[in-house]
Amino acid sequence: MITPFQRDGSVDEKALRRFVDFQINGGVDMLLPCGTTGEGATLDENETDRVVQIVIEQAGRRVPVIAGAGSNSTAKAVAAAKRAKKAGADGVLSVGPYYNKPTQQGYYEHFKAIAESEDIPVIVYNVPGRTGGNIEAKTMLRIAEIRNIVAVKEASANLGQIMDVIRDAPPDFRVLSGDDALALCVVALGGDGVVSVISNETPSMMSSIINAALEGNIVKARELHYKLLPLMNMNFIESNPIPAKAALAMMGLIEENYRLPLVPLTADSREKLSKVVEELGLLQAAAK
Repeated sequence: MITPFQRDGSVDEKALRRFVDFQINGGVDMLLPCGTTGEGATLDENETDRVVQIVIEQAGRRVPVIAGAGSNSTAKAVAAAKRAKKAGADGVLSVGPYYNKPTQQGYYEHFKAIAESEDIPVIVYNVPGRTGGNIEAKTMLRIAEIRNIVAVKEASANLGQIMDVIRDAPPDFRVLSGDDALALCVVALGGDGVVSVISNETPSMMSSIINAALEGNIVKARELHYKLLPLMNMNFIESNPIPAKAALAMMGLIEENYRLPLVPLTADSREKLSKVVEELGLLQAAAK
C-alpha cells in the first residue's frame, strides 16, 4: 500500500482509512502497509506504528495485515517485528539487508534471528535491484525451513531462480511474485500470488488476474494481464511509488505528496501516465 501524506508531510490518516476500504472492496486478500511502495524507508518508528495501527483498525479483521518491518540492521529488523506483533499485525514483510551486502550465510542468519525473536509469520522480501544483493535459491530454501518463515516475495525477476524455489520449497511455503508484470508467469509456474504495486490503483482487476490464474483460467488471466500491462510498466517509468501516487491523485483518492528524496513526476512522464490511466477507465471508476 501507498502511504498518503498531507501537504505538510504528515500522514493523511483520513485518506489512509478510505484507501484501506478501497483496497478491500476491490478484492485484495491482504494489506501490506509501510513497505517500499508505502515509503516505509522515510517513516520514523512512531509513524510506522501509527500507519500499521490505522490499517489494522480500518481493516477490522476483514483481511490480514502484513506490516513492512525490514532493516539492514538485524537488531532493528527484530525490533520492528516485535513492534508489529504488539500492534496486532498478522505478519511482517522483511527485506534482505541492503547496503551491507551480506554473504548467503549472512542472509540466513539475519532471517533466522528475526523468525526466532518473535512468534509472528515472516515473509522474506528478495529485491536485488534495491538492496544490491540477491538471496539465492539454495539460501532461500534453507530459510524456508525456519519456523515462522512462511513465504517469499520474489522480485529478482529471475524466473529460473523463482522456479527452483517453487519446485523445492516445503509444501506450506508460499512464493509470491514481487513484480506485477511477472505475476501471471509466477502463478502459472506454481507460485501463489503477488505483492502488488498496481493493485493500489486497480485492486479489482489485479485480483481478477491472480484468481483466474490460480483457478487455471489462463486465457482470462492473460487477457486481463495484457490489458493492465501498460500501467504495470508505467508504474516504473520513474521510481516506485512516484507514478502510482500520481495516478491515485488523478483518480481523486489521495493528494499527490511524497517524502524526499522522492519528488513528483516529470511533465513528460505525467502526460504518458495520464493517458494510460484514462484509457483504462480508472478516472471514471474512482468517481463512482
